[in-house]
Amino acid sequence: MRIVFMGTPDFAVPSLEALLKSNDEVVGVVTQPDRPKGRGQEVVWSPVKVVCQREGIPVLQPLKMKDPVFVDALRQWEPEVIAVTAYGRILPPAILTLPSRGCINVHGSLLPKYRGAGPIQWAIIRGERETGITTMFMAEGMDTGDMLLQEKVAIQHDDTAGTLAPRLAEVGGRLLVETLRRLREGTLTPQPQDHAQATMAPMLKKEDGVVDWTLTAVEIVNRVRGLSPWPGAYTYVNGERWILWRVTPGDEAQDAAPGTVTKVTKDWIDVATGGGTIHIVDIQPSNSRRMTMAQYLAGHRLAEGISLQAIPSSQG
Repeated sequence: MRIVFMGTPDFAVPSLEALLKSNDEVVGVVTQPDRPKGRGQEVVWSPVKVVCQREGIPVLQPLKMKDPVFVDALRQWEPEVIAVTAYGRILPPAILTLPSRGCINVHGSLLPKYRGAGPIQWAIIRGERETGITTMFMAEGMDTGDMLLQEKVAIQHDDTAGTLAPRLAEVGGRLLVETLRRLREGTLTPQPQDHAQATMAPMLKKEDGVVDWTLTAVEIVNRVRGLSPWPGAYTYVNGERWILWRVTPGDEAQDAAPGTVTKVTKDWIDVATGGGTIHIVDIQPSNSRRMTMAQYLAGHRLAEGISLQAIPSSQG
């Protein structure tokens, strides 16, 4: 079949590469416009565009999905299927109805759970033990279309969004190719979603990273894992912003106020939460690199009894 692929970040690359190795023909790719990135604000290509340039695949990068020039260019590719993995834009009806055999999405959850832009992060934040990949026909709603194939993936106790996403992406590429094969053969059986069971996974913002110390230790650990590597879970210590990279649940109960440092060892610090304590093991202080707590404490004095706070403060 003639396939147009839409995708942008690293998560989409295994889907594109799997398509390129399959029996279908990728006639063109749509990805987000080049954007400035990093402190130097250097304009960079999306990971999907990098693959396209390497493989000599035509690329479109529309600013607006309803742009008639873009829609016409897409129509000229004559796709039988538009395959979408983490493209980052909602497709309007004019595009959803364009390919003769529909638009198929690769989504990083076991739908109908975790619809939206952040399914991997929210599955970890919510303490799920498994997630997976769902392929589905796309509809006008947010991840509401009929499901095609699903595959479960276990979430390990130390997984972060950054470690789980590549495993899911590889499954997504394989499941996309299998979905297209069965579409060609006429052996797919679309399954409507149970909308009553749906949960949402909205896009995360930088401010979502602030640590609420009134949560339980397990909830905070899961949040740190789910927010890594972006936007990062952070707190303030004596006015200094710390990104928390690795934390683990503590062993003892405590009656100190949430956010209070209850113990300082040479390798970690213990902090009281709304239920139990956590060990803070790896951090990244403001204007510094990621380091172990031991490395930080070798050059900084930290006293028991100080408070970690959700907002900057010069008070200890």
